[in-house]
Amino acid sequence: MFGLFKKKSEKEKLQEQYKKLLEQSFEQSTIDRKKSDQLQAEAEEVMKKIERIKA
Repeated sequence: MFGLFKKKSEKEKLQEQYKKLLEQSFEQSTIDRKKSDQLQAEAEEVMKKIERIKA
């Protein structure tokens, strides 16, 4: 209840985006390999941003 109005940090937003991209990449892996690879690359870029925030 107390965390109901808490805003998410930039890191939390990026982690959610990373997870979503990986899930989409997995779903596309059996349908469209090129799209899957593209989503995987986008996820890696998001991970790089997360690493920059940690440092």
